[in-house]
Amino acid sequence: MKVQKKIPIYLVPGMAANASIFDNLVLDNKQFELYKLEWFVPEPKMSMREYALKLLENVKDESPVLLGVSFGGVVVQEMAKYCNPQKVILVSSIKTKSELPPKMRFAAMTNIHKLLPTRLISNVELLAKYALGEKIKSRLDLYKTYLSVNDPEYLNWAIDKMMHYDNKEVLSNCVHIHGDKDPVFPIKYIKDCVVVENGTHIMILNKARRISMEIHRILLG
Repeated sequence: MKVQKKIPIYLVPGMAANASIFDNLVLDNKQFELYKLEWFVPEPKMSMREYALKLLENVKDESPVLLGVSFGGVVVQEMAKYCNPQKVILVSSIKTKSELPPKMRFAAMTNIHKLLPTRLISNVELLAKYALGEKIKSRLDLYKTYLSVNDPEYLNWAIDKMMHYDNKEVLSNCVHIHGDKDPVFPIKYIKDCVVVENGTHIMILNKARRISMEIHRILLG
């Protein structure tokens, strides 16, 4: 009997988050093989293309599934330009520049985000508020677990690339899962997505079972 090959899923976390944000996903390990990618500190003036190609060095499959959360969703779309993914799945992210909320587009036009003291943002409470739109006093210990990528060079780079995201065309093999209570990327600006009721920007943590069900449906029908 021929053994069916598992579907390889490469996971890219959100800005400043480590790959443990995916630990709550419940995916059939007989059908899926998960590979968690981690952020690295970019070289000075590194382009999104160069960063994506560097991450792709960790992708060993010819036709992978790429799944990204928030800023990770932006990055996997860039990665998809240089490989042949069978599917690109976005969670709590955006597909095009037009889905950026107005405050982010304003920040990009004025470069006001460059005044942000990223050394202060290494404070976990400030980082969570900025990256996740969350007030976290009651959950500070939880976020200390997940928001560990707080190098100022990385944060400066990631914030700038997010604010200046300029994609205009949606990938044909892209599926977008988005929460209707997302404070970072409000759903009123999002088009053509699978809506998760009461899902916030951190639903990869607290609605992981629902997201897992959607991943099964997307990849297995």
